[in-house]
Amino acid sequence: MSAETPYTRLKALGLELMTPAVPVANYVPYVFANGFLYLSGQGPRRADGSQHTGKVGAEVSVEQAYEHARLTGLNLLSVAHMALGDLGRVRRVVKLLGMVNGVPTFGEHPKVINGCSDLFVAVFGDAGRHARSAVGMGSLPGNISVEIEAILQVDG
Repeated sequence: MSAETPYTRLKALGLELMTPAVPVANYVPYVFANGFLYLSGQGPRRADGSQHTGKVGAEVSVEQAYEHARLTGLNLLSVAHMALGDLGRVRRVVKLLGMVNGVPTFGEHPKVINGCSDLFVAVFGDAGRHARSAVGMGSLPGNISVEIEAILQVDG
């Protein structure tokens, strides 16, 4: 019997890693520091490079935004794979910062960012449980619906 890995769990979820996006400004997609991998903010980019856009609470529902956050989590995992070569090196998901492009009266940010959190727990098990902030923003780059950044503790 083969052991479960982050990759077999992704496959069981029907998900495949994507080629990470090239940064669009003066930053790098990740930084290693003292056993931690810091992942720059990612958005809900589809495999074809297009992104989900719109204000949550207006043209984007909470359920749609949850799926956007899940897709954003997949993009974060794709960058982590690029950085590490093996997602099995992730010891722990330490922290997520989830930003929601919501209308001013929107208040269900945690329900949206759960899309990413739920994915990380599904892929990494208990090591995927993390500290988190889920906040609203007046806007996000390119009018994307969600942006999430992550900090991972890694082996070697």
